[in-house]
Amino acid sequence: MSPLIKVFQPSGILDASESQEFRQEITEIADSGAKIVLVDFQNVTFMDSSGLGALVLAFKALRAADIKLVICSINEQVRILFELTGMDKVFEIFPSQEEFNQNVLSII
Repeated sequence: MSPLIKVFQPSGILDASESQEFRQEITEIADSGAKIVLVDFQNVTFMDSSGLGALVLAFKALRAADIKLVICSINEQVRILFELTGMDKVFEIFPSQEEFNQNVLSII
């Protein structure tokens, strides 16, 4: 994988108690010189509106720094949350990290 792409894999429940740590980790990744941050949700079992809010804030902060945030491997619960809030239209979402690699790495 390109050094311009950093993968972040949160796990467990992404809610109010975890949202601050999530944003902090995204900020650290952004400071590492990445141009694309891939958030792989494969190990996230549940996300609530606080977790979604943290993701949106991270998205805005990265966009301001000219860094793209991309998501992959969301489960059914997270997919429904994204669809209900319209965030599935905001975020670029790939079914898996492999699918991301096939689509994105071919254009870098």
